[in-house]
Amino acid sequence: MSDFCCPAQLGYIGLEVSDPERWQSFATGILGLGVESTDEMLYLRMDDYAWRICLSRGSRDDLCLLGWEMRDAAALEALAARLTAKGIAVRRGDRDALNRRLVVDLIEFEDPNGIKSEAYCGPLIDRANPFRSPRQMSSFVTGDLGFGHITMTVDSLDRSLAFYRDVLGLRISDWVRPQPERGVESHVNLAFLRCNGRHHSLAFMEMKLPRRLHHFMLQVESIDDVGQTLYLCEDRQIPIELTLGRHTNDGMLSFYMQTPSGFSVEYGWGAREVDEATWTTQLHTNGSSWGHRHPA
Repeated sequence: MSDFCCPAQLGYIGLEVSDPERWQSFATGILGLGVESTDEMLYLRMDDYAWRICLSRGSRDDLCLLGWEMRDAAALEALAARLTAKGIAVRRGDRDALNRRLVVDLIEFEDPNGIKSEAYCGPLIDRANPFRSPRQMSSFVTGDLGFGHITMTVDSLDRSLAFYRDVLGLRISDWVRPQPERGVESHVNLAFLRCNGRHHSLAFMEMKLPRRLHHFMLQVESIDDVGQTLYLCEDRQIPIELTLGRHTNDGMLSFYMQTPSGFSVEYGWGAREVDEATWTTQLHTNGSSWGHRHPA
């Protein structure tokens, strides 16, 4: 498939959370993100983009939105045409939607799991007001790679692959069979898909869990930020879901902490990037070369 209608990056996500006030403290004090609020939303900032994560109040405590950035208006129109040709309903974002997302244009659709999705072009870049973390730390690895990645469960691995790979145009980086070290007994594969040099912007597995979202990942420029954040979590009694470790596929050195909504944030450093000229799809039979254990 031509890269012309493939997303350039996973630009933003939306979360429905039951305790926005607690999330605001967590986002600034632990994750190091900036926060701006409106009557309806909390917007979390981590780079020159006006925002990367939006939080709306609700009872779900789960993922409610995926936002895919297209290179320009022509790429956005090409994707809209492809979605329509595949029988997927596409709605043009109205003025209110554009103002909420701070973009020039967008389309709205749903993935096979009922997740509200958007593709957009022309995000607001606020270099006149440079991002400064409320914590003493380095910067986040974003830019052309997007905000980070998410891992989620899907109703059908085959239907989700047919959508994200064959319609949206993402490319499979590799597969990981469920990890016995994490107590997963299912034979279902975990698929990792990319749209740029980041090893994966989206990973999913066919599994029934209380929430759709397993975790989202934030990557930092300095390994010291990972260590300092790990100890900050311990000092402030933020539950650690998986201890420090290194992943087999993307090489990320990271740990997982629990958010106020119950799903996790992976906080990491040092992930390898994909060279399209040489990359080959791989299979791994474990998720981590070391670490990433459940705390005792």
